[in-house]
Amino acid sequence: MITRREFARTLAAGIAVASRIPAAHRLNIGIGTYTYHNLSIDDMITRLVALEIKEIEMSHGEFMLMKPPTDEMCQDARNKFDRAGIRCVSYYTATIKNDADLNYAVRFAKLLGAHNVTGDATGDMLRKIDERFTREGLTFGIHNHFFPGKRFPYESPDDVLKGLSGRSKTMGATLDTGQFTSCGQDPVEAVRKLAPYLKMVHLKDIQAAGGEVNVLLGQGIARIPDVMKELHKISYRGLVAIEYEKEGDVDADVRSEVAYARKLA
Repeated sequence: MITRREFARTLAAGIAVASRIPAAHRLNIGIGTYTYHNLSIDDMITRLVALEIKEIEMSHGEFMLMKPPTDEMCQDARNKFDRAGIRCVSYYTATIKNDADLNYAVRFAKLLGAHNVTGDATGDMLRKIDERFTREGLTFGIHNHFFPGKRFPYESPDDVLKGLSGRSKTMGATLDTGQFTSCGQDPVEAVRKLAPYLKMVHLKDIQAAGGEVNVLLGQGIARIPDVMKELHKISYRGLVAIEYEKEGDVDADVRSEVAYARKLA
């Protein structure tokens, strides 16, 4: 029979061992703000606070480079995020086409407090982004995309890897699970291939390849549970930003998506 003293020693040893075992890593769930593209910044923040979202990627249409925002717009948004306890960790620009776009991307990212920029570029502009962002202390994630009836430069993981060839660690990938699925790619395999380069993940589920119809996470063909398992397997530490592209009132759907993602995180 074990004595009280022996039991105490065994218990203490067990506690000591347990204290050396790292806590299970949980994925960081946030929001890509295009999800709330129909809302004002104020109304969006109200919903983010209710969901206890602490980190976002800024991807409202009026902040993209097609019609650049003003410095005042970016600073005002940053002030509101700060007051709400929300960090803008990434800024979505869309395509960086020229030096003017590059200057805008750097300035707006810094005004928003972001350390990463998501977008795309081709040719020598990739070199320019690499050199400029390295100097500025920012990172850049190439965003894969699907456009119906149009060939996009980054539709597969191999397309992204080709764009990153010869680039510094400043350059990486913003992996969109839904967009890869729309292009007929396996998003789990995309995570495996792009693991060393991941700057951001856009978590999105799609009804069918060849289309853009968003469905609730886990209800489409984007293999969301397997994607999350793979992100755990590679010890991904960046933001997993839920994106839900749908018109109308999305409140109930986004609440459901956040709850689903957090269960898998």
